[in-house]
Amino acid sequence: MKKLVYALVTLSLFVTTFTQAQEEKSNDFKRWQVRLRGIGVMPNESAKIGIIGGDVAISNAIVAELDFTYFFTENFAAELILGTAKHDVSTVGSDISAIGGPTSFDVDLGSVMLLPPTLTAQYHFFPLKEKKFKPYVGAGINYTLFYNIKEGDVVKDIEYDNAIGFAAQIGFDVMFDDTFFVNFDVKRLFLKTDVTVDATNLAEGLVIPAEVEINPWIVGLGFGMKF
Repeated sequence: MKKLVYALVTLSLFVTTFTQAQEEKSNDFKRWQVRLRGIGVMPNESAKIGIIGGDVAISNAIVAELDFTYFFTENFAAELILGTAKHDVSTVGSDISAIGGPTSFDVDLGSVMLLPPTLTAQYHFFPLKEKKFKPYVGAGINYTLFYNIKEGDVVKDIEYDNAIGFAAQIGFDVMFDDTFFVNFDVKRLFLKTDVTVDATNLAEGLVIPAEVEINPWIVGLGFGMKF
């Protein structure tokens, strides 16, 4: 009986030690990281514009972006991306002959600010500490808020519908040490919104609907820290 008890105690100690070692191994990495990037937001825009026809032009923007990443394991992580950008908007080649204008005219639609918080799930390929080059891919969703809308001097008012879209991502980190790194990242947002242009100041009852695809490329370069 004493030998059996001794064997069970020894086995229990071995299992406990092994379990603790595995837990320490699985936790032996920094789960959080934060990045600050400078990003270029480049819309790949198109539109279906009612009544006056034509297409849409949306300006590029260069802004700052902040993101936070949490690692569930050394390979799998989730990233929350925060940033906002201002874009100038106009129609291209619209027919405004019905109100005495030309058949091809670019209508200035002022500007709008976009806030598209984006959450992606990521896979990181080389989590080992000795690896300095750490590429990753990601995919997720974004919810874009349109705010601070300036309609410009032509039309009376503009409304943009907030929208849910999808995101794809690829990038890499280059480690300086176990804490600090430089990052390069490319994202594509698949984003579409419904727009209503109130032009009743130009002609009675003139309200112009449009379906606008923005689909921006977002290219970023910045620095990060693990903790």
